[in-house]
Amino acid sequence: MQDLHAKMLGAVLGGEGLRGVAELAAVEAGGPVAIRLPGRGLDVLWPAEGVGGAETQVEVPILAGDEQIGSVCVLASGNGVPEVDREEVARAAALAAVAEIAVVDARDEVEHDLRASLIEDLRAGEAEGAIGRAARLGCDLGRGALAVAAEIRSQKPRGAAALIETEWKGSLAELIDDRVYAVLPARGGDDAPERSLAEARRLVARLRTHGPAAVSSFYADPAELHQAVREAELVLEVVRRDDRLAEQIEAGAGDGVYRLLFRALISDPDEVRSFYEDTVAPLVEYDRQYRSELLSTLEAYLAHDCNMNATARAIFAHRHTVAYRLERVRELSGLDPSSSTDRERIGLGIKAFRIFAPTLPK
Repeated sequence: MQDLHAKMLGAVLGGEGLRGVAELAAVEAGGPVAIRLPGRGLDVLWPAEGVGGAETQVEVPILAGDEQIGSVCVLASGNGVPEVDREEVARAAALAAVAEIAVVDARDEVEHDLRASLIEDLRAGEAEGAIGRAARLGCDLGRGALAVAAEIRSQKPRGAAALIETEWKGSLAELIDDRVYAVLPARGGDDAPERSLAEARRLVARLRTHGPAAVSSFYADPAELHQAVREAELVLEVVRRDDRLAEQIEAGAGDGVYRLLFRALISDPDEVRSFYEDTVAPLVEYDRQYRSELLSTLEAYLAHDCNMNATARAIFAHRHTVAYRLERVRELSGLDPSSSTDRERIGLGIKAFRIFAPTLPK
């Protein structure tokens, strides 16, 4: 049996897994062998065919400490009973199965650490060597990628990471604290940016069953992948506080203005903040100080094509109230909502405000 132990351990270390262990046990026992680990979704049978309905002659538990996590079964065969202790064979296979679990867990832990390290470096703005490191983990970034960030509020946080890696072949997903971060390599050929972003939006929609989730825009240059991760984080910060904006941002509403602002925010946050302060910041401060509704009235006015009556109906206010508030907007901001040029600046300013809102005083 010592020789059998050694062969089974060799099969485990050689990467043959439970299938190799079951095959060695079946040869030694002279009959089919099944190794069952229901907690891991594993049920290995050797040989895999021709044993339907065979009854179990020997069953030995697979133990992890004092807990039974599975079993090894030697099944009846038509070859007669060999001159061997089948229970001892099953016991050797059970020990080898425990060794296989330890090897797999150790390998998974190493991969987990490598994935987490790569994603943490990207979050910190370090993208050097990312292509090679990702490739060693089975993720090809050569044609570009997107990033996903999701806040997990469900009872199965690892289920979100598993969903991403199952749905997106070659992706890297890792649970860090209460968030899942993922890198999604490009899909498609010449239409890779469009196809990848469309499929990523569908994936994010499924992730929202676990909590708020966001996806970056497509980055063709892997050297900018750290910016993709940062963009996904920024979008998540916005949508987790105002989920009404999620569809607008991810659908690229307003010719992708939100996306442009997020990317600008990564490279030059002071410039974006300055634009916000030069447009609607005085309105935000006035509303905060006097509990007024200048900004919401302005948004409704723009949304209803600058129609005073439609705006009044939408906000349940008198037309004169709308006119008074718009005049206050002109006085405070120096911008005229009835001017097409100023409306463009105001629209951008409002979007910048939505991005900065989580960081502003209440």
